[in-house]
Amino acid sequence: MRTSISKTENLRALIDREARRAGFDAVAVTTPDAIPQAPARLAEFVADGFHGSMGWIADTLKRRGEPTALWPEVRSIIVLAMNYGPDHDPRAVLAKRDRGAISVYAQNRDYHDVMKGRLKEIAGKIVARAGGDVKVFVDTAPVMEKPLAEAAGLGWQGKHTNLVSREHGSWLFLGTIFTTAELAPDTPEDDHCGSCRACLDVCPTDAFPAPYRLDARRCISYLTIENKGPIPHEFREKIGNRIYGCDDCLAACPWNKFAQAASEAKLVARADLREPPLTDLLALDDAAFRSFFTGSPIKRIGRDRFVRNALIAAGNSGEPSLRDAVCALLGDASPLVRGAAVWALSRLVPETEFAKCASAALKAEGDEAVRREWRLALANQIEAHA
Repeated sequence: MRTSISKTENLRALIDREARRAGFDAVAVTTPDAIPQAPARLAEFVADGFHGSMGWIADTLKRRGEPTALWPEVRSIIVLAMNYGPDHDPRAVLAKRDRGAISVYAQNRDYHDVMKGRLKEIAGKIVARAGGDVKVFVDTAPVMEKPLAEAAGLGWQGKHTNLVSREHGSWLFLGTIFTTAELAPDTPEDDHCGSCRACLDVCPTDAFPAPYRLDARRCISYLTIENKGPIPHEFREKIGNRIYGCDDCLAACPWNKFAQAASEAKLVARADLREPPLTDLLALDDAAFRSFFTGSPIKRIGRDRFVRNALIAAGNSGEPSLRDAVCALLGDASPLVRGAAVWALSRLVPETEFAKCASAALKAEGDEAVRREWRLALANQIEAHA
């Protein structure tokens, strides 16, 4: 027994040391059965339709809610966190209407790429020391990282449903190592949100029907990233100039006052994504988009969805200087882009000019969804000036 305990202690010391060496800011251990409430909460989320078009969540319900359903051999789960806290309030760019607001996490190299290789290195050293088997996960697999991180003691899931840490606020990337090694679990973290509602009240689209519950269909991160179709009209103005994700609920968290800014070198930060001009983004064709966003998580949504987002921001900008860039996209090959361009133009030019554009465009437009955008925009302009 004494030898077994000694080996476990040595293994945990190795994990802690290697995690720090790999650039992780926190590491803790939990057990596969530590999140018994997760399956029911996840099932309720799906039953209410809050997952929107993210069908993979419903498809992987069983494996996602129970770690042993994903991998029956797992005995311990190591949760690792990397701080990506900004050195400024990311909401400041929202006042610069001719610029695009990109979520802080996406202003860096894709965190999947940054973290996965480092997790594999640590996992390899665990196997070399203790034998057995390991599996590494970073967000893309059906693993509920946030409940596991809470069970491991790295923080707690706040009312905005994201992990909150007393040391790092709401700015943590999470990854996990599943192992067959038996490790002593850490103590779960308590909820320290109290009566605070800052994250709920700041949400531009009222995406929280209740504390600790998120309706993804109303969330700007979902609307600008996961949503493959047009942005619903009811949310377009509320999106403002947020062109990829939204940091409002994270940035509002009072626990951020204890967070330290992350190392830009460690995250491979992109200064050109901090406040990019909308004129530059609207000009991106597919090749330019792929080149500009090489290594960025933004690349995965594709050029059309991204330009759609930039057009919504242009329509909200009130900047007549963006008129030509928007007009150039009325003939884009993508109906998704053309439809967003119609809406943007209707908010940037006078009624008479827009009516002339509509008259010519409707004769040539073959996509019914885009034709509806023209008709609705015309009706809205007439109503606004009635």
